[in-house]
Amino acid sequence: MVEGALPPKLARLLDLLELVPDRADRMQLLIDTADRFRGVPERIARRPYPEDRKTPACESEVYVWAEPVAEGALKYHFAVENPQGVAAKALAVILDETLSGEPAERVAEVPTDVALRIFGAELSMGKSMGLMSMVAMVQRAARRYLAARVPR
Repeated sequence: MVEGALPPKLARLLDLLELVPDRADRMQLLIDTADRFRGVPERIARRPYPEDRKTPACESEVYVWAEPVAEGALKYHFAVENPQGVAAKALAVILDETLSGEPAERVAEVPTDVALRIFGAELSMGKSMGLMSMVAMVQRAARRYLAARVPR
């Protein structure tokens, strides 16, 4: 996906983060973002969460759901089971706030490495893999939705 094709809210967030070159300042901004995290509503899912919603390779045990909200768009919901999963909570807030309501076709094409652009390349391999897997789960939800809409 070319930069201009990113969903507009996500592109604006990435532009904003580029204005925060100091790692400590960026991390504080992401911690503040994580404070806005609200888990998946019970009307969507209840514990124990199904394994098919679990993000592979994610140390924070993140689960992802999507519900249709408008023609061609979804609302993304997350559960982060690790209370110390600050990065996962921040990314969940970012993905919800920037991708929910966007056309599923655009969400399906968001590159997984957008997580590295948000958090920086200094992350450990394990954390990087988990965060990129969260983006991949959102992509997969959008693709499933699109596939289900195609007349057979």
